[in-house]
Amino acid sequence: MSNTAPGGYDSSPSPTATALVGWVLESPGRGTLSLICTCLFTVFLCTWVVIHPRVYKRRLVGVLHKLALFLKTIIAPELVAVEGLQEWSQAKRVVRECTEHTGGRLKLVHAFYIGMLALRYRTPRGERVLWPNQYIWLLEQGLVDWKDHAFWGLSEEIIRDKSNADSVVKLAALCQVSWFVAQSIMRAVHSLPLSQLETMTLSYMPLFMVTYLFWWLKPKDVRTSSVVELPYMLPDQKAAFESMAVSSSFDDEGIGRQDSLWTIWYLTPRLFEKEAEDKVLQEAKATQGTRALQRAKPLENTKVLQMVEPSSRLETDIGENVHKGHDNLSVTTKSAGIVVSHWDPEVYCSKIWPAICLFRASFGALHLISWNAVFPTTFERWLWRAAALTSASSLQIFMHFEKVVFRWGGPLTMIGLLSPALYFISRIVKVGGVIAAFRASDLAIYNNYVVLTYWVHIL
Repeated sequence: MSNTAPGGYDSSPSPTATALVGWVLESPGRGTLSLICTCLFTVFLCTWVVIHPRVYKRRLVGVLHKLALFLKTIIAPELVAVEGLQEWSQAKRVVRECTEHTGGRLKLVHAFYIGMLALRYRTPRGERVLWPNQYIWLLEQGLVDWKDHAFWGLSEEIIRDKSNADSVVKLAALCQVSWFVAQSIMRAVHSLPLSQLETMTLSYMPLFMVTYLFWWLKPKDVRTSSVVELPYMLPDQKAAFESMAVSSSFDDEGIGRQDSLWTIWYLTPRLFEKEAEDKVLQEAKATQGTRALQRAKPLENTKVLQMVEPSSRLETDIGENVHKGHDNLSVTTKSAGIVVSHWDPEVYCSKIWPAICLFRASFGALHLISWNAVFPTTFERWLWRAAALTSASSLQIFMHFEKVVFRWGGPLTMIGLLSPALYFISRIVKVGGVIAAFRASDLAIYNNYVVLTYWVHIL
């Protein structure tokens, strides 16, 4: 094995000093450009394979959504991993609730397909998303039958045909990841350091693998949705059905901000969020109704009302107060604040949530591999260490809160809001540290080992 590093430097280990180099040209060892390209290609390939975007009617919006999801995965892979977990949990719930009405023939692939907004129904103005809870309700009411699922575009063969998962790209990603991890292990065996960029690349791997497992059965890159005609419903049924819509932002009826470009950044709305909103709405209605009755109650004891149409006057006052309450209802619910995060209660209250929190911290924790790495300055080394610890610990704190809302609710509010802010600051610091480290890196990161010697020993 040659001890001559790229650029003609002697790569023999020195017990007294560490040689620092800037940009290193390509040579029989490794160069700066090849190191950077290898890491970026690995991250790009794995990210592109792991993301599974939802369905949009407009092709351009769909492409932009995929790019937005790609950027979010690069910036905060932990959040995308938990999003995959929550989508998987919702799909399991849909399958469970539909079992009685489908004879167990609705599978996870169908639940994922409906949950990714791929099922829509026609209206006089255009199209609306048919949400999973609405489909469950149609089954429960006997308005649709599972035997007609093929006409609704829910045939497993049709779904898989629409899915554009490329087996060649998946295989390439698997080979690239396997090679990258094996190379990193072999460098450790040879006491050769990893660059900070290689450490960051390794940190993505566990989260990518787990996210892909959660989305294993989820169709990928579906470009066209299944548009159906709803069965006839009575007015009360129609009103109940439409009230179950989780969101109108993804409908296509030309109303308001429907199907706007801003939706590419939105998380796909989930059923438990709708249930939480309905609960808040019901509580607000009950509160407003109670206040209206309390205002109207003194009128029952007045002599004027006893003499002049007491019942009609009382009903009028109650009706006016209740009407005013409904007018203020939207204001009351909006004053609840902006929801920063909301975890699925079924997952949050499960026994595996602590393990999920610990695993989610792996991204920041794996950056600690470079704890003793060579940095241009001592300050940058300690800044990297602090950022890695902050990245791991801030997410632990953030995930402790089932729901974080942007409004004052006591000291814990500041902790819940500051923890994600600290996380993103630490991410910026680590990315900056990776870039800055190349101006004065340890020469040993460009040294290489001879793989041939291992094949000789095996043979």
